[in-house]
Amino acid sequence: MSIEIKLSRFNRIYRSNEALEGKLIMKLTSSISFQSIRLTVNGTVNLQVRGGSAGVIESFYGVIKPIPIVHKVFEIQSSGKIGPGTTEIPFFVTLKDPKEENREKFYETYHGSNVNIQYLVTVDVVRGYLHKSLSATVEFIIESANDNFPAKPVSPEMVFFYITQDTQKHPLLPEIKAGGFRVTGKICTQCSLLDPIVGELTVEASAVPVQSIDIHILRVESILIGEKIATESSLIQTTQIADGDVCRSTTLPIYVILPRLLTCPTIFAGPFSVEFKVSIVITFQSELSKKHSTYDPKTPRLWLAMESVPLELVRTK
Repeated sequence: MSIEIKLSRFNRIYRSNEALEGKLIMKLTSSISFQSIRLTVNGTVNLQVRGGSAGVIESFYGVIKPIPIVHKVFEIQSSGKIGPGTTEIPFFVTLKDPKEENREKFYETYHGSNVNIQYLVTVDVVRGYLHKSLSATVEFIIESANDNFPAKPVSPEMVFFYITQDTQKHPLLPEIKAGGFRVTGKICTQCSLLDPIVGELTVEASAVPVQSIDIHILRVESILIGEKIATESSLIQTTQIADGDVCRSTTLPIYVILPRLLTCPTIFAGPFSVEFKVSIVITFQSELSKKHSTYDPKTPRLWLAMESVPLELVRTK
């Protein structure tokens, strides 16, 4: 026997002011009796602190108590009997009643490193003490409700940048420092989650050949622990926009598509916050870089030039 939850939308994306619809599909080899069929909707913000971003005492506790967003239990059917074969039981539940005062805002689904916002729907077929209950769980995705969207489309806010040997706060290889380089361009610092990160970049001068130019998207997650704030940055995605030495004074386009579940609208909540950054990383050709083909992209290296700018993400229609 098997039990499965099939939601009405193939992408499983819903908004908090919409109803969650679907059906419970049961495939049985023989008939069973049940006491009740219950559907539970759970939404939580799960927080954890790693050893590198907090003190010894905070790291000992590790996982912080989850923040509840929603917890609702619905009875789909009371006691009864289901025959052999395939049985489909539809359900229709309201996620957020306008008359209710929720303790927490319906944050968008987000799977981060230390912050995880998740919504689950679980169906339990309770069969009594002598029989094991049947259950199935599936995750559904929450996006901001329409009434929270900006009245007008958000135009990308661009910032101009320039990268030289003098703008780097970390040491560089002597040949890179002495020869010099200059990279200029622009990139958006605010954009819709539905749109790509766009911009352009030009290598105006460089004495040392360029090996690669990459755009990193990073998450910056902060968690309040007592009177302290633990903050940690981690890499989400890397997009290479140039491979090998590039022609000088040639404009290169920047076009980066955002990953859905790994990003969300920028959040500033009381117990936690989720922010984002864009980092432009230029790798120069050197013998040292060949020996270190794998490394932490957030850590400055002698053969790298970097520039980071904050990125605000918003949800639009």
